[in-house]
Amino acid sequence: MSTRDALTEAMRLPGDSDAMTWLYGHGLAVADEDTMSRAIHDIYCGITADHDEPNEKDRGQARAMIAALQKHAD
Repeated sequence: MSTRDALTEAMRLPGDSDAMTWLYGHGLAVADEDTMSRAIHDIYCGITADHDEPNEKDRGQARAMIAALQKHAD
């Protein structure tokens, strides 16, 4: 299940709800460790990376980034 699908289900919204489009349109993103590590890999490792998928360093950075976002979102 995608993060988007999980959030839509948790919010008890219909699958075709405009809520996610609204969130994204207002600069918000929904991420878990997997999606955050992929984003970190895309940005910091880029096309010159020596690995195709996020590695443990990317996942560690994702966990740290999510923790920091949670801390400042309250």
